[in-house]
Amino acid sequence: MIQLLASKSTNGFDWVDLSAPSDADIRQVADQYALHEASIKDCMQPDHLPKYELFDHYTFIIFRVFSPDQGDEADTIQELTNKITIFFTGDYLVTVHRAEYNLIDTVKTNRINTGKCTTTQHLLQALIRESILTFERPAWQLSESLDYYEEQVFLKQPESPILRNLYYVKRQIDVIRRLMLLSYEIVDSIDSVEQSNAYTRDLRDLYIRTQTIFDNLSENTGQLLSVYFSISSKRTNEIMRVLTIFSVFFMPLTFIVGVYGMNFKFMPELGWHYGYPVTIALMVGISAGIYFWFKRKGWL
Repeated sequence: MIQLLASKSTNGFDWVDLSAPSDADIRQVADQYALHEASIKDCMQPDHLPKYELFDHYTFIIFRVFSPDQGDEADTIQELTNKITIFFTGDYLVTVHRAEYNLIDTVKTNRINTGKCTTTQHLLQALIRESILTFERPAWQLSESLDYYEEQVFLKQPESPILRNLYYVKRQIDVIRRLMLLSYEIVDSIDSVEQSNAYTRDLRDLYIRTQTIFDNLSENTGQLLSVYFSISSKRTNEIMRVLTIFSVFFMPLTFIVGVYGMNFKFMPELGWHYGYPVTIALMVGISAGIYFWFKRKGWL
């Protein structure tokens, strides 16, 4: 569907929005604004990474927007985000996207209808700003998930699903962090030395803040996984220590029982009147000796 959200006669530039467009819609707009075939090809790829490219008479941008409909186990760029493509010059701006975005209505309502966007550069800044803001909510959600898993790891007995869930949290954070890094060129080009102003600097500050949040989340997730494995290893070692102590106690006792359980005919102790109580006393003495030896070594 093709919509004209701003017109040159009213706003000083055209803003054409293509929502879930067909090939015919894209070709129609491409012919109207003489868009290069290479940029059209990139525009139609659903999993394309962020990109900033200059053509002869327009600038081509691909930005990723967080998808609110992603599941808990989404861990790829295409599952976590949707693509928005922007073609712009001083006279027009074209946005192309498959999914419906609230940011398009937000920018139209708050910027176009109020007359705050006087140039396509202002409109581009508003679109990129709203796109970056879509990552703020998942950042806090992922932070809350990490807080929950930290509590599970440190204060409670870890359950088997924790590692699986932590894996997906780590994957989501790493994917978004990678997208932020790839989007740097776009923000840096908007806030270039030639056109830097209060709005572009504010956009850069928002980008840096969002990137820093995901950098910290990535670092915290890695540390939490390391702590999880350390605690799991410690618990395993504790179990092995207890089992080793039990085996040390019972090894000499099992040896004595095995020797006197052979029931050979000419074993003199079998016919001895005090053989049984002496054997029991010997086993008790060995157990007591092992206990006090472990106590002295600090193993108990």
